[in-house]
Amino acid sequence: MSTAAPDAATRATTPQATHGVRRPRMPYVLLVPAVAVLALGLGYPVYWQVITSLQKYGLAQQFGQPPEFVGLTNYTGILTDGYFWSVAGKSIVFCLVNAFVTVAIGVAVALLMRAVPTWVRIVLQVGLLVAWAMPLVAAVTVWKWLFDWRTGVVNWFLTQLGATGFDGHNWLAEPLSFFFVATVIIVWMSVPFVALSVFAALTQVPDEVLEAATIDGAGPSKIFRWIIVPMIRPVLSIVLLLQIIWDLRVFAQIRLLQDSGAPVKETNLLGNYIYELGIGRQDFASAAAVSILVLALTIAVSWPYVRSLLAEDKS
Repeated sequence: MSTAAPDAATRATTPQATHGVRRPRMPYVLLVPAVAVLALGLGYPVYWQVITSLQKYGLAQQFGQPPEFVGLTNYTGILTDGYFWSVAGKSIVFCLVNAFVTVAIGVAVALLMRAVPTWVRIVLQVGLLVAWAMPLVAAVTVWKWLFDWRTGVVNWFLTQLGATGFDGHNWLAEPLSFFFVATVIIVWMSVPFVALSVFAALTQVPDEVLEAATIDGAGPSKIFRWIIVPMIRPVLSIVLLLQIIWDLRVFAQIRLLQDSGAPVKETNLLGNYIYELGIGRQDFASAAAVSILVLALTIAVSWPYVRSLLAEDKS
């Protein structure tokens, strides 16, 4: 009797005995308003894009003419257009380069903030916040002044260093140098978010663990690779995923740089291509079709990282 009673009590408290317990419904009820707002604010535009992409929808339809259903004709025209694939390829490469460079620099700045004295860290954080809070148009305008081919500081500085070919060099005239300037601007505007997020994760790394690794003879590179990175990997995965999504949808920076005389056809990315189709050519159906393809591309590019995040959550 004395052994049977504890066994019965143990079985009653095992996870198998709690499978029949009903979960509280109130948390799900409280989520309903937020989910409804998201479904209305995000679902309706996607629904409109899908419907429009299956129609002939141009300038005439903007003035009241009924749209004509054309099925997958718009998608066929886009997918058989070599220029679309050229723009898509440039967008993917540009996105991945910007995302990884941004995360690398952001991690380096976060490590620097952890290593410097408090007053230096505060100055760095204030500078990052100012750069992050600067309006996009103002930031791009300043960088355009810096890279201006007539009075820009960048050309003057490189010339003073003895570099040849930069006196009057037009950075925005060639696609390669154009995308270099765009990368500088986008990375500069994105690094503060990554640096502050990673620094917040670094504050959760115990100093005792780092001290123990140092005593055991581990160098800075090994400590970073085998201790710091595994501990902050969830944050790194999230910021990298967000950067990929944001950089794939970049539009305003490219458009503002194009307005300075850059070759539009050679420097278009997917966002600018959609703008050109919809606003420039008044072909809103094709623009909607490209938008849906960009959505599918975003999911395809970011899915490996989402799957890794889900795997980490399960583990």
